[in-house]
Parts: sequence; structure tokens; C-alpha cells
Amino acid sequence: KKHLEINPEHSIVEALRVKADADKNDKSVKDLVWLLFETSLMSSGFSLEDPSTHASRIHRMISLGLGIDDLPEASPDVSAATTDMPPLEGDDDDSSRMEEVD
Repeated sequence: KKHLEINPEHSIVEALRVKADADKNDKSVKDLVWLLFETSLMSSGFSLEDPSTHASRIHRMISLGLGIDDLPEASPDVSAATTDMPPLEGDDDDSSRMEEVD
């Protein structure tokens, strides 16, 4: 049986806690926490349920790190929701959005 152990004194966890305490609605903190969790899953040999959401989080963090505010505009046949931040928990619309992109 596998266990996820979190070291509350690790510098990453401490920095995330400080940022979360400063703004509980900070989406970048939520993304970082999810990325940390999903990366732990993958490094332990598990597969992600929705790799596209993981990839979207990575792209947002890269854009944030590079200071890029403007994301490329979606083509007219793709929902505007694809450029917005996907929900952090399961979204019933994800499968239909993927069908629209394909």
C-alpha cells in the first residue's frame, strides 16, 4: 500500500502555505498544489485521470513565470472556456470540450 507523505517543513510546502494564507482564492497556488500532487502520483507510477488538465496547469505556470498575460485567442469554433482556467476538481464539460477541439 502506497502513502503520500508531506513534509510540512519543506521550503515548497512552507511557501505554498504562506501564499495560501495571504489569498485563499489564489488560483496559481491551487494550481501549484495540484501540480505537486499530480507530479507525486506520476513519480510513484500512477497515471493521471486527466492529463490534459495537468498540461493546462503546466502551461499556465509557464506563462505566469514568463510574465505572459495574453494567451492566444481560441479559434471561433472552440469554446472560450478552453482558454480560461479549468476547474480544479472534476468538470463534467471536459469530455465535450475535448470533442469540440478534435
